[in-house]
Amino acid sequence: MTPRGRHFFANPGPTNIPDSIMQAVSHHTVDFNGPDFLEVYDACLEGLKRVLRTGQHLFMYTGTGHAAWEATLVNLLSPGDRILVIETGHFSEHWGKMAADLGIEVQTLAADWRLGLDYEALRAALAADKDHAIKAVCAVHNETSTGMTLDLPRIRAILDETGHPALLLADIISSLGSLDFQFDAWGIDAAVGGSQKGLMLPVGFSFSAVSEKAMAAHKASTFPKHYFNWTTMLTRRHRSFIGTVPIALIYGLREALRLIEQEEGLDNVVARHARLAEATRRCVRHWSGNNGPQLFCLSPERVSDSVTSILMPEGHDAEALRRRVGSMNVALGTGLSRLNGKVFRIGHLGDLNEPMLLGTLASTEIGLRLQGVPHSPGGVEAAIAYLAETAP
Repeated sequence: MTPRGRHFFANPGPTNIPDSIMQAVSHHTVDFNGPDFLEVYDACLEGLKRVLRTGQHLFMYTGTGHAAWEATLVNLLSPGDRILVIETGHFSEHWGKMAADLGIEVQTLAADWRLGLDYEALRAALAADKDHAIKAVCAVHNETSTGMTLDLPRIRAILDETGHPALLLADIISSLGSLDFQFDAWGIDAAVGGSQKGLMLPVGFSFSAVSEKAMAAHKASTFPKHYFNWTTMLTRRHRSFIGTVPIALIYGLREALRLIEQEEGLDNVVARHARLAEATRRCVRHWSGNNGPQLFCLSPERVSDSVTSILMPEGHDAEALRRRVGSMNVALGTGLSRLNGKVFRIGHLGDLNEPMLLGTLASTEIGLRLQGVPHSPGGVEAAIAYLAETAP
């Protein structure tokens, strides 16, 4: 039976798309080299730089965040170069696998998926690299599989303190427009992002923010590249997009930037995400009584404000719970790779408010009861209490 009512989408990406953005992307086709569109395009380029908090370089592609990963690797490195990938979960693994497939030597800095990186282990790995064979450190700012963040300024500080010249590459796909991120101030050399998370757009384009230091490294890159070649992009009026520009998504981006910068304000966006995330965590912490589901992340200072990963009690299937909650027209996130069946995820990023979050939490608590999953009832009330206490 098809459930009635509005679909509650609580996956950590793609995210809910505001009606005004949906209307914006329905714009009629125009000449992407025409003056009217170029005015919109240039404004979007500068607006996206403001959200990234950078005055440096920005390249855009028609493709998902994985396209931005590949573009960044092939533009900054050469075959046989070594990178250090900080283990954070599913997405750090896949970034490393992509690099290995391209012919890059991958050194993984192991970390417990529930505790996160030991920063002193990073310091030791960089200090041990006397010949500076490591050309880049790859860090996933917000790992959606585990619901955990990395402290990018701390990583930059360790690079500087050890005198290591490696580039700092950051995956900000699920953090930009949700968590605090400051490309220039934090000393990031390249950051990869996508349209379908905090920017609240349909899937379809991604981008790399690039520092002057990284652009110097680009000049020495010997990887073959064509569609992703930054040098070629710089010769084009758009300074991005080899070939056709995704016109509709640019009009959508203009509206997304208006919502983020003018209607709400970027600082308020970040604060809203932090508040809704904490309400979610308080709910889960309450459920954890009676040997119930618990936060997957065991490091309170590292929890994500865009997605919460929740570990099921032993012997209970997270996918069965997702199906039960899905029958109520609520979509929860699945567990990725080794966490499949063990965790479910609640995305709380993008176009989201208190009623939407509470509807998701209440439906999940109903699902726990119907599936016979041990938990302490009343988690939703804990979330309500926090939201009431912190109401603007």
